[in-house]
Amino acid sequence: QLKLVNPSQYRFEHLVTQMKWRLQEGRGEAVYQIGVEDNGLLVGLSEEEMRASLKTLRRMAEKVGADITVLREREVDYDSDVPRKITEVLVRKVPDNQQFLDLRVAVLGNVDSGKSTLLGVLTQGELDNGRGRARLNLFRHLHEIQSGRTSSISFEILGFNSKGEVVNYSDSRTAEEICESSSKMITFIDLAGHHKYLKTTIFGLTSYCPDFAMLVVSANTGIAGTTREHLGLAMALKVPFFIVISKVDLCSKTTVERTVKQLERILKQPGCNKLPLLVNSDDDAVTAAQQFAQSPNITPIFTLSSVSGENLDLLKVFLNILPPLTNSKEQEELMQQLTEFQVDEIYTVPEVGTVVGGTLSSGICREGESLVVGPTDDGKFLRLKVCSIQRNRSACRVLRAGQAATLALGPFDRSLLRKGMVMVSPEMNPTICSVFEAEIVLLFHATTFRKGFQVTVHVGNVRQTAIVEKIHGKDKLRTGEKAVVRFRFIKHPEYLKIGAKLLFREGVTKGIGHVTDLQAITTKENGLEESLGPGQRSF
Repeated sequence: QLKLVNPSQYRFEHLVTQMKWRLQEGRGEAVYQIGVEDNGLLVGLSEEEMRASLKTLRRMAEKVGADITVLREREVDYDSDVPRKITEVLVRKVPDNQQFLDLRVAVLGNVDSGKSTLLGVLTQGELDNGRGRARLNLFRHLHEIQSGRTSSISFEILGFNSKGEVVNYSDSRTAEEICESSSKMITFIDLAGHHKYLKTTIFGLTSYCPDFAMLVVSANTGIAGTTREHLGLAMALKVPFFIVISKVDLCSKTTVERTVKQLERILKQPGCNKLPLLVNSDDDAVTAAQQFAQSPNITPIFTLSSVSGENLDLLKVFLNILPPLTNSKEQEELMQQLTEFQVDEIYTVPEVGTVVGGTLSSGICREGESLVVGPTDDGKFLRLKVCSIQRNRSACRVLRAGQAATLALGPFDRSLLRKGMVMVSPEMNPTICSVFEAEIVLLFHATTFRKGFQVTVHVGNVRQTAIVEKIHGKDKLRTGEKAVVRFRFIKHPEYLKIGAKLLFREGVTKGIGHVTDLQAITTKENGLEESLGPGQRSF
């Protein structure tokens, strides 16, 4: 917008309508640039005009029920005596039909690069003492606390209120309070860095469908260990990533610069084709967030310390402005499809019964809804009822496509469930298969890849060993070759979709691809089974 000085009533209404539409498109967020003409010419406004324009913008935002935050101001070199400025303003409103904007960020990086500590500092609001105090609250198991290494997937939340201030566990807030007072939530998926836990990391990346990935590199070790592998995984799964260089308090400026140069060199390689953007100021952070969402080729790089807190604010500014990847239209299209929920985790909670955690990939799920879950080992689907839904540890009535949550299933027998199952609406008639074909690229293999080979296949939340039954048109594959391959699952049939991304590994063998064809086993023959455990009534 060029300027919004004292608009007439009609023009004001028009501007408010335009703002509503923009907020809906950006799922509750929009950035206004004041002092810029529609064709992108930077004109700038004088102090008075700018003040009046911001006042109008505040009135507009109040009318819509939004809050505004000034992101940055810039002076324009113009041929006039009066200094002229351009201002960027973030307008944020929580959509009426949902509690907050939700972004999922997977955290990757080599072992001991400081991933859990960085998340601890961001979410607890306290700096680390250099000996790992900040990460203690993130660990889920005793052996993790003893060794200081993450081996499971844990979730941490960081909220921003509508004014762009950080809402986290400081001031001893609970998770529910964070959810209530935030208009934007960032869920960090803390993954394991150690090579031994690679399968857990792959599962976290494929099944939790993160919007972005944050690759943490330690300044003093540079790119080592699993860093390249994690970088490759993010690229193979087409997850846009940004890079954080941690522990800059431990080493000299030259060491940090060396690590930055090393990263820039790798990012510019033909395989990566990324444009590194080093963030040194608030202004850079704002630019980085906007550019990053528009073109996935740009990779912002932050250099920070979890101990001294240096440049931590830049990362917070970046995360606050980072817009969601899908717009409202795409989400609405997904919501109109039939319900499909991916089961990623299963627990038993006292007095609640069986609880499953995962992501709703399409449709809408409500409390009290009846769904079917499967496939079981013999390919059947079992009926069940959703008793209650929790999202980010607070109760929620309706779950929409793309959101992660936990569903309580009441007295349903836990032993019938496993990771990799799906819960779908009964009228969906889901296709399950034991044999499927995929077009794959072999990324790395020591010798040749041939028929009869056994690999672990990851497709979304499905993870199972499969045998290579046939390679079309070839006897064997070498590193870097492409082919269509037929796989057969060893244990039980799985629910797959054509076009789903696929990763497979076995020792040092790795490959990526997508599912091209399924040999479906129709569920009509299997029939829907009632699951009646002891003392359980039928629905």
